[in-house]
Amino acid sequence: MAPPTHPDFSGTWNMVSNENFEPYMQRLDVDFATRKIGKMLKPQKVIEQNGDSFTIRTLSSLRNYLVEFTVGKEFEEDTKGLDNRKLTSTVSWDNDRLICEQKGEKKNRGWTHWLEEDKLHLELRCEDQVCKQVFQRA
Repeated sequence: MAPPTHPDFSGTWNMVSNENFEPYMQRLDVDFATRKIGKMLKPQKVIEQNGDSFTIRTLSSLRNYLVEFTVGKEFEEDTKGLDNRKLTSTVSWDNDRLICEQKGEKKNRGWTHWLEEDKLHLELRCEDQVCKQVFQRA
């Protein structure tokens, strides 16, 4: 039996909406000035997917962020430029969704990515805050 095929997230994605980002950043202890700038940004995501290996670049005028991982393999994540923490992260498939658990000093931290038609959805979680972002294929 062939292994299940997963959606291909590869591509360039432009942000079209960003709900509840400031309260989410507050939970991460991001300083006031950075939050004010952060919520104005419309970052672009560039995703390269090769099977279960991913490179995700988040590009904005303020700063860029790069994360590389293989689904199912725990990795050390340094959120330098975001909230500057060291995390132990694991990404797994849940049907057609990518779910990341980020273990560190903040509870219930992580994210979920999924595709709906030509849109990329991202839900960011930290403690009791959930930020919902939507990106359109460029």
